[in-house]
Amino acid sequence: MFDYTVVTSKTVEEAVRSLEENLKEEKFGILWNFDLTAKLQEKGVDFDIPYIVLEVCNPHEAKRVLSENLLVGYFLPCKIVVYKDGNKTKIGLPKPTMLIEMLQDNKIKGIAEDIEIRLISSIDKSV
Repeated sequence: MFDYTVVTSKTVEEAVRSLEENLKEEKFGILWNFDLTAKLQEKGVDFDIPYIVLEVCNPHEAKRVLSENLLVGYFLPCKIVVYKDGNKTKIGLPKPTMLIEMLQDNKIKGIAEDIEIRLISSIDKSV
């Protein structure tokens, strides 16, 4: 499966705050908190579904994978999305292992697995 997505009883804002704390424990920081809904509305697009894209990064891990294969930069920073789907709040990400699979580079597969485990752990703790 391409993604990992969970449902939480938290609001979108609560889930984002919780994610921020739990990502710090795994040494990931939020580089950018992009409110897609607000940006689309600012541009005159009628979109009212709360949708936040978090760009997250661990600088040491980024250096590690980029040192092995510069094409990994096409997938960086990692994205975690928090959004409202009907009356449910969802948190999800594209799995790093699935993205790395496209590069067919076994040297970095283990790194991607480790990063994926840590990001999923942060998501699970945030539910």
